[in-house]
Amino acid sequence: MPDFIYLASQSPRRRQLLEQIGIRHELLLPDAEEDAEALEVLIDGESPDDYVARVTGAKLSAALARRVRRGLPDAPVLCSDTTVALGDRILGKPDDAGHAEAMLASLSGREHRVLTAVALGLPDGRVLSAVNVSQVRFAEIGTERLRAYVASGEPMGKAGAYAIQSQAAAWIAHIAGSYSGIMGLPLFETAQLLREAGFAV
Repeated sequence: MPDFIYLASQSPRRRQLLEQIGIRHELLLPDAEEDAEALEVLIDGESPDDYVARVTGAKLSAALARRVRRGLPDAPVLCSDTTVALGDRILGKPDDAGHAEAMLASLSGREHRVLTAVALGLPDGRVLSAVNVSQVRFAEIGTERLRAYVASGEPMGKAGAYAIQSQAAAWIAHIAGSYSGIMGLPLFETAQLLREAGFAV
């Protein structure tokens, strides 16, 4: 078994979290001609749980094919996807500032779920996977503070239009679950998958 994994994610937070548990990794990012965003398109009627598992599986399939196409050495490939759900409604990445503002306003004073799926594709063809679900409750967010946060640009590219490690943390009244999962890579579940694959974590 190689002593490193490929991380098929552009998220600096996922890199940071892998480093935190001492996992050596190399990035396996999409080629210019790949439409990575197309993998995240919603299917009507799909539940948040099914959505996050499907998207993560699709990202893993694309990454495994990418590794072969590039002729890279065999090593496990790790993919992850995070989504925010308000009831059965999936809150993905905002399209623009107005969309981000509307998303955050809908979360204000309410509890939502953050779902992060992890999939590890092994050189022997096996796929190990897990889903972490955390509950997050926001306090009421004043309109002025909400608009200032949106104006900072931080919500763009983030599921649910916020990042827990940003100034939005000041609105979080309660968490039940995994802080690292809300950041984008649940370390407990990830470590379990890596141990199953033969890594000392």
